[in-house]
Amino acid sequence: MYEKTKAKIKELMEDEVFPGVSFSFIMADKSEDHIWGNAQIIPTVEPLKPALLFDVASLTKVVCTTTVVLQLAEAGVINIDVPFKHYYSVFEDEKITIRHLLTHTSDIQSYIENRDTLSKEELKAAYNQVQSGRHLGEKVAYTDTGTILLGFMLEEMVGKEAIEIFKERVLQPLDMKESIFLPTDAAKIVPTEAHPIRGLIRGQTHDPKAFVLAEHAGNAGLFTNLTDLKKFTQMYLNEGSYQETKVLEKRTVRSLLVDQTPNKRGNRSLGWDLKDDLTGRTILFHTGYTGTFLLIDPTEKEAFIFLSNRVHPIDKRAEYIEKRDELIEIYLQEKITNKDESLSF
Repeated sequence: MYEKTKAKIKELMEDEVFPGVSFSFIMADKSEDHIWGNAQIIPTVEPLKPALLFDVASLTKVVCTTTVVLQLAEAGVINIDVPFKHYYSVFEDEKITIRHLLTHTSDIQSYIENRDTLSKEELKAAYNQVQSGRHLGEKVAYTDTGTILLGFMLEEMVGKEAIEIFKERVLQPLDMKESIFLPTDAAKIVPTEAHPIRGLIRGQTHDPKAFVLAEHAGNAGLFTNLTDLKKFTQMYLNEGSYQETKVLEKRTVRSLLVDQTPNKRGNRSLGWDLKDDLTGRTILFHTGYTGTFLLIDPTEKEAFIFLSNRVHPIDKRAEYIEKRDELIEIYLQEKITNKDESLSF
């Protein structure tokens, strides 16, 4: 299954684009999993093992924050086109809606001076004051700020810390029992960057904002592995249900395959990026800064889960993005080839 894609992944690993990778191809009721390479290469070489957890960075946005917001929208607790301030009263901007935040169309002016030196309380207060720009609703500009704010909103509405909400409403229903936030045993975690200030980051969230916000972060902070992400992905392939547990409504999953930006020209859904396969069919896509991504095709019930620690030991972002995009194009081409071959029998 997907021989050319696997060959490309092996090539990238041998070229040291990432030291290790855990990935899965899912087609209907079958999957093919692989775990290759090393979890770390400094200070010592450590092989990658199935039980180790990756810091999946911004995959937290779609696995956790987006899922809970969609659940509340289904229940009629929130209306995504009502001003965000209606649900999170301390927020100062009165024009931004939940839809703007989920589709990255808020045009938020998110620069925060001395951000990485602020305390948890100071950083939260700074985010409460960010303002939308003149391209509100018109321009897609990816930012962590939207899901950070949505995490604060969920805490105010539910009355619990964000990570407790995510555990109760996502991880537990999906039986993602290996997934965690705020790890206490670094040995169970795949290391990320050898940071000039923080040293080798292992067992701590790589993202600097989520690192400070900790239990309140909605943009990053989930540590998980292939086993658990397959459960989340299967929920999407089953149109919102995992085994006997309904996490999202069928209509919600189907609605995500449509452009949800205010002007319908941004090619983004609620939480998810939208990518067309080579037949023009829409599939769901999201990346994580640390070297992770999810590609999910709910219509054809196929998916590609990719977990690497590409920031270890050094962050070479531009090189990785170029190679990642090449890999995805090979996968999409092979996805069509596999379909054509199956139809020929």
